[in-house]
Amino acid sequence: MNLKFFPESVPVRSGALLVMLVISVLMLGCSAREPIRLGFLGGLSGRVADLGIGGRDGALLAIELRNASGGINGRLLELVAEDDQQDADSAKQAVARLINNKVVAIIGPMTSAMAVATLPQVNQAQVLMVSPTVTATELAGTDDHFLRVIDSTTNYASRSANYHFSVQGSRRITVAFDLNNKAYTESWLSDYRKVFEAAGGTILVAVPFSSSDDAHFSALAQRLLEPGPDGVLILANSVDTAILAQQLRKRNAAVHINACEWSATERLIELGGKAVEGIVIAQFIDRDSQQASYLAFRKAYQARFKREPGFAGLTAFDATNVVLEGLAAQTSGQTLKSVILERREFAGAQSRFRFDAYGDAARDTYLTTVRKGAFVRL
Repeated sequence: MNLKFFPESVPVRSGALLVMLVISVLMLGCSAREPIRLGFLGGLSGRVADLGIGGRDGALLAIELRNASGGINGRLLELVAEDDQQDADSAKQAVARLINNKVVAIIGPMTSAMAVATLPQVNQAQVLMVSPTVTATELAGTDDHFLRVIDSTTNYASRSANYHFSVQGSRRITVAFDLNNKAYTESWLSDYRKVFEAAGGTILVAVPFSSSDDAHFSALAQRLLEPGPDGVLILANSVDTAILAQQLRKRNAAVHINACEWSATERLIELGGKAVEGIVIAQFIDRDSQQASYLAFRKAYQARFKREPGFAGLTAFDATNVVLEGLAAQTSGQTLKSVILERREFAGAQSRFRFDAYGDAARDTYLTTVRKGAFVRL
């Protein structure tokens, strides 16, 4: 930057000039306001990094758009992202760093297991955590510092169970569920079981496994097919769902394969190929939406990151904007949580959603299938 403090024709002694330059720099420093820091917590490395990276980028886009319009009350915003590595101890350490960094709120985490692990910390520090994708039922109905912009597993599991029984005609189901995120998968399975069995269906066997590169998906597929089910339900991330679907299809071309919203990233289709064609998932994004706000968001995300936002990018964008709108409306003496819950209803990039008194949100749900290599609404 080329700054001139004096006309070139006016002689100034070098010592006096140095003093005045120092004073000017100090004054500029004093007038520059510290940025408002928001934290992000998600898995940015490892097996399920697509979920965390999509969430981080959705949050980053929301902040960049707000900064482009002047920030909040003249202050710019900064995202401080931490990798929880989908590990409880790593997540706790990451949250501690965010709290020490004096973030005003944390966007995340992206999985229920990490939310359960870190909730005591944010409650103690009274730092608001707003999750884009956590759905575990055990986190519902509690007055704490955890909010989420989607429904609990009850909604997605119930919609899925009704469809499997009434439309697919499935009566005998086997289930595989990942213990690495059991706060989510066990909650999902419990909600599903209630509805499916009440309708007259039977869950023949529910097989737990732990997600890892050396998980034995061939043996798992064999065990799931042994009882002769007419449907297999996979409660796992996108990578494991894709691999297991391929193993199932090698052995049975006719059995219905279904999954949960956790798996519904673009990577599921990329890795699963023909094996995931026809898979049915209840989720909280309609990728074919022609709503103007969604199209504008999708265009901005694609331009910035050169890929589709998916559900993680969409809901992280929404969660971040909830925090930003709350900060813009916050007055002296108000907590960020109280501002958000008093307002209750927010316009997301695709659909409106409404918080209840405990910070659990209700929003549109869409039954989708994979058809010709793309998610489409049923």
